[in-house]
Amino acid sequence: MLDKTTRVNYLFDFYQALLTPKQRSYMEMYYLEDYSLGEISELSQVSRQAVYDNIKRTESMLDSYEKKLHLYEKFEKRADLLEKIEQSLVEDKTNNELLSMINQLKELD
Repeated sequence: MLDKTTRVNYLFDFYQALLTPKQRSYMEMYYLEDYSLGEISELSQVSRQAVYDNIKRTESMLDSYEKKLHLYEKFEKRADLLEKIEQSLVEDKTNNELLSMINQLKELD
């Protein structure tokens, strides 16, 4: 469950600009603020089922965007490669300038 939540949070970070305000609001409340479906439905004055349907539909949309654009996949690959390069340089202890540049790249993401 935690892996799914983490993945949805990353997808939301990458693709939230493509969502409607209502979709963004529901996803923020449910995944980022940890509201229950009942709490969201009360605040939004809609049924719990409407909130659930909207969240599930939005999750599908986020997955669809990722299948087409691969932003999260590329992010993970880039992070893995940077980690391997950094580990190699730390073990080598030869080039602090390269380590500094890697840290700067990490901060950009």
